[in-house]
Amino acid sequence: MSNAYNLILDILAFLLFACLHSFLASFKVKNFLTQRIGNLIAFYRLAYNIFFLWFFFYLYDILPRPDIELFELKFPWDIIILIPQFLSLAGIIWTLKYFSVYEFAGLSQIKRWKEGSFISNIENEDTNNGISKNAYDEKLTLKIEGPYKVVRHPLYLFTIIFLVLRPTMDIFYAVFLIFLIAYFYIGSFYEERKLVSVFGDSYRNYQNTVPRFFPL
Repeated sequence: MSNAYNLILDILAFLLFACLHSFLASFKVKNFLTQRIGNLIAFYRLAYNIFFLWFFFYLYDILPRPDIELFELKFPWDIIILIPQFLSLAGIIWTLKYFSVYEFAGLSQIKRWKEGSFISNIENEDTNNGISKNAYDEKLTLKIEGPYKVVRHPLYLFTIIFLVLRPTMDIFYAVFLIFLIAYFYIGSFYEERKLVSVFGDSYRNYQNTVPRFFPL
């Protein structure tokens, strides 16, 4: 197969992943499922994460690689570039200290379900614009601490920096990066729309005082 054909196939696969990932994360899907399975929606986030983690690595493994190298840094630049990459990794670890990892993974929801304290969005009447702080399969909290005082999406920022800073780059990886950056950026708008619906003026004030990605 030609490099052009392989590249088109890669782009279509990344688009499929992004669309499916966004669709299954939407409140419409979660609302539909919650109406049918009730509090068993507590298991949804863990199942969602496992499926898309597998799907991502499956696609990354089977997709064709166009034989086009964009650059390869020579010594000493291939070593020097690892310094900011290491710093971005430290930034990821720093962010995770203020990030609800167990909630994001879906483990906290299952723990609350086992304890009988899980409340689905449908059962919670204390809502703002239809979305409560117990949003179907996650318990939303607003913590403005650590890196969140500097940018609103530090995990996206540090992840992008970590993935961009590498000594070699081929066209497949470059396309992957472009889609990932675009997905993070577009997804941040949908994520913040949800947070505004939940936290109202508190999050609007946060938006007005702290930049989205870059501390400028």
